[in-house]
Amino acid sequence: MVAASTLLPLIYLFQRAVERGIGFVAEELLRPSTAHLVGRSLLLVVVVTAACVVLGVGFAVLLARTDVPGRHWWAVALTLPLAMPSYLLAFLWVSLLPALHGFWGAALVLTLVSYPFVFLTTTAALARVDPAHEEVARSLGLGSVAVLFRVTLRQVRAAVAAGALLVALYVLSDFGAVAAMRYEVFTWVIYGAYRSGFNPSRAAVLSLILLVFAVGLVVAERRARGLAASRLGPGAPRPRHRAALGRWRFAATLPGAAVLVLAVLIPSYALTQWLVAGGFRWDADRWFSALSATIWLAVVAAVVCTVAALPLGLLSARYPSRSSRVLESAGYVAHGLPSIVVAIAMVSVGVLLLLPFYQREPLLILGYVVLFVPLAVGSVRAAIEASPPRLDEVAQSLGRSPARVFLTVTARAAAPGIASAAALVLLTCMKELPVTLLLRPTGVDTLATRLWGYSSVSDYAAAAPYAAALLAFATVPTAMLGAATRNVDV
Repeated sequence: MVAASTLLPLIYLFQRAVERGIGFVAEELLRPSTAHLVGRSLLLVVVVTAACVVLGVGFAVLLARTDVPGRHWWAVALTLPLAMPSYLLAFLWVSLLPALHGFWGAALVLTLVSYPFVFLTTTAALARVDPAHEEVARSLGLGSVAVLFRVTLRQVRAAVAAGALLVALYVLSDFGAVAAMRYEVFTWVIYGAYRSGFNPSRAAVLSLILLVFAVGLVVAERRARGLAASRLGPGAPRPRHRAALGRWRFAATLPGAAVLVLAVLIPSYALTQWLVAGGFRWDADRWFSALSATIWLAVVAAVVCTVAALPLGLLSARYPSRSSRVLESAGYVAHGLPSIVVAIAMVSVGVLLLLPFYQREPLLILGYVVLFVPLAVGSVRAAIEASPPRLDEVAQSLGRSPARVFLTVTARAAAPGIASAAALVLLTCMKELPVTLLLRPTGVDTLATRLWGYSSVSDYAAAAPYAAALLAFATVPTAMLGAATRNVDV
């Protein structure tokens, strides 16, 4: 049922793309402008993903394998940029530096908000790596750098690939940052085609190209996961070796400080300017209404998405097969589609099949499920994989049913990871824009929709209270993720 819901946008896309015939599809695919969009979009994906892997893996190794000062504080601080919506960060930077736009502006913004995906997955994997492998390598005469690249990173390759997949899919489907930075990629053109209403079939064809890219990314991540022959597990309970940085201990914190300045301090200064320009005045009734709607919808969506992800995560972790891999991959493919495409597809589903729920909360929650279940599945799967399967076997041998074993043993052992999945979905739902814009109930606005409405017309003073509230409340689930990282042996 969950996997079927994620396929709804795909059915809509195929129907819309071929309604004008195969010849139209071929014509659109062979246009020079389409090839130009492919090049621009893939360039952005490659640059941002590579930068996020360098930053995420570098920070994770620094905290987990060196004696850098303030490790626990940095584990939380380096997660904070995840709370920043890409469109808000773009608007904040543009308000300070109007000349910052185009490719490098979009790449900067998307890198700053996306690297925590790699940082979180890699940090969790490093904590589960058996330290015996590294000890054996050092006993054979390998230095710290050689051990890192030849032993440690090889064992966390799957986690790095999973984080990189999330980054690549996020960049491929992002609309807010590229629109604010005026960098024309697939999502911007697709949004323009849908908004004008003159050529929705072209938008569907372009979305199918993104679908092909998303499938390719998922397949590449699967191959990386399969090639990552590693033993994950704490091994014998003993302290892990941490490389002594010596006189470089404090210098090693400079890259993290630079990232936080770009992602947090400078945007905070710009937001303060917005607030000052507005005289710290706003419509309190509208503000509280948007805040309550944001929290209510995000909490419900987080619960629904996490519950929906449990069976998929359990199948993938405990019963790996071709069927379970296909079900999990279907969700990731839908996650790679632009949110505006998912929103339009859900509008059609609401009008044709779910008319009683059209422009009501259930349809919006269903849209969130289509988009964000893959985020929860990854965390749930990793948490269940870290739970010893022998505990399940012992419980079953005592006569407990599979459902009771899951509830009393597996779920309890994986509870921190499941909570992290819920926090990640909660955070993402609070920031989500296109689906909320098109599917929200009539008369209901969230912090994100209010923020977008004012910022898109450069009314930054009016947008400031909504931006401040969104950041303040999005920081809560982000801090939960950072605290979970802090507690994972860093």
